[in-house]
Parts: sequence; structure tokens; C-alpha cells
Amino acid sequence: MTTSELMTIGAFARATGLTPGALRFYADSSLLEPARIDETTGYRYYAPGQLEQAEVIRSLRQIDMPLDMIESVLAGDASPIDRHVGTLTDQARLAARSATAVHAILDTESRKPMFTVNGPVLAAALDQTLTATSHHPEHPVLAGVYLEWRDDTLTMTATDRFRLVSRSLVAKAVATETEWTAVVDGDDLRSAVQSIRQHHRVQVDRTPSAVTFRPGDDRARILAAEFPDYRAMLGALPDVTTRMVVAKSTLLSMLDTENEYIDFTTSDMDATVSGPDVDMAFAVTTLYPAVVAALGPDVMIDVSGPEYPVVIRSADSGDLTTLTMPVDRKLLLSRS
Repeated sequence: MTTSELMTIGAFARATGLTPGALRFYADSSLLEPARIDETTGYRYYAPGQLEQAEVIRSLRQIDMPLDMIESVLAGDASPIDRHVGTLTDQARLAARSATAVHAILDTESRKPMFTVNGPVLAAALDQTLTATSHHPEHPVLAGVYLEWRDDTLTMTATDRFRLVSRSLVAKAVATETEWTAVVDGDDLRSAVQSIRQHHRVQVDRTPSAVTFRPGDDRARILAAEFPDYRAMLGALPDVTTRMVVAKSTLLSMLDTENEYIDFTTSDMDATVSGPDVDMAFAVTTLYPAVVAALGPDVMIDVSGPEYPVVIRSADSGDLTTLTMPVDRKLLLSRS
């Protein structure tokens, strides 16, 4: 290639996001050598075809991959990428455990016990609630679970804006404090579930910054976020027009389909229905988690209209309420 077809080191640096100094470093490391070096001036020139190679190097260095591993990747062996990411993941887990241990030591004096609860029951309730969490950069509260402790009842609520799940269970107070609420990090709770499940009784304590579960001393951070008033949202729904009680197994059979959406027609279902027939549609990915997490063998579904979320309720050792949005049939027709 002629010099006019090449890029100066400055132009190449701007195009790749690498500094000229970094480019010289990678050239001296034999990772990204210039396409040409002017023998008289020493100026370095790069070919446009080297941009992709530079992007690979920049991306891998952002995750602190060593130079020798990058060299293998550039030679066509992608396996070091997964190995390195695995190492980073292990280091992050170790850092999280270490941070949790330090927080537990620092928080001991400020820890206030609240209640005890059956460990496997609490773990199952958290699993059910966490299905409705999501990560959204503009709405961090969606990644949290709203915990409420009052009247010897623990209520856990989460929403991803398409579903809302609220699970309650009875707990035994171990302190005089009768009311407490907080939005707790869902990822921390998800990490704690396995340990919670292994203990017959779990004591839940709180500190100004976290909730802890003993005897495992698992810790879930309290988020500085305000959870939406879901009770007001439930109260604002129009009156129920159709109520049906259907076996959980029947609904799960309906949802075992290759179709992305299912028709929900009460006249075709083996269910006890009061009110006019309902003909709606749901995304399987939205309705299935609400049904599979239901308590007991029967599910009660309240419908206020095709444009409102249906309320799915079940009860056994505690109760579970899920709001699930139907799909606009006009939208489905436009896709077909």
C-alpha cells in the first residue's frame, strides 16, 4: 500500500481509541506492528485492515487480559478468553465473599434482630419473588425486592414492569420492633438463597445498610431506591368482571407449547368460571413464571378487562399474588 492509503499513528489512535503511546507499546510487544515505518522520519503508519485487530486488543485489555494470552487470541485461539473470564469471575466471587465477611464484622454492633423463619420456605419464597426482578439502567429499583415486616408477616414484592409478584409468609418475631421496610438487592438475595435453604431456621437481622441471614451470615444490601406503591396500583384496578379457579397442572399443560403466545379462552378450559367468558392472549414467557411459582394445586385468576393486568392468586403456607399483563391482540395480528 502507498503512504497515502495508510493511516498515521495519530489517525489510527483516534480511530481505535488507543493512545499513540499504547500503540507503540503493542508494536514493541509484537502484538500490533505498524504496516510501515518511514526509514527517514521514523513515522509509523497503519493499514485500515488493522483496525479490527486493534479493537480486539483494546477490548481484551479492558478486562486485563495478559499480553501472551492476547497473542494466542490474535493467532486464532479463542479459548484463552473463556479461561480469563472464568478467572475474573472467581476473583469477583472471592471479593464479594471477603466484602461480606468484613461487613458482617463491622455491622455486628449495629445489627438488630427482627424475626426467624423456616429456611427452605423462605428460600422458596425468594425464588418465586425473584422471577419478577430485572436490570434496567434507568430504574435500579427493578433489580430489588421490597421487603415488608409487619404483624408477624414477611411480604416480598418485585416487579419488572410487565409482571408484579408479591409473596407473604408467617415469621416469628424475635424483637419488639413490629414494622420495617426496605428495598433489598435482588442479586444478593439470589446468592443467599442456597445457604438459606440449607438451614431449618433462619434469623433475619438488619443493619442500616443490609439485611443478614444467620447462621450463614449471608448479606443483602439495602438499595437507596423507593419501591412503587403496588398496593395503590392493585387498589386502582377496576372491579373484577370474571373470576376463574383452575388447576395449576391444567395451566402448565397449556403453556407447554412451541408457540410464543397462547390464547386464553375460558369457554375452552376445564375451570370454574364466574362472570362472562374471557378471550385474551399472553406471552408464554410472561404467564409461565406466574403459574409455575403458584402455591398449592389451584390458581385463582381475576380479570378486570382485556387492557388490564390479570391478578393471579394462590395460597398454601402463605399466599402469592402475581399481576401479569395480557398481549394486545391487534399487535399479534400485525405481526402475523
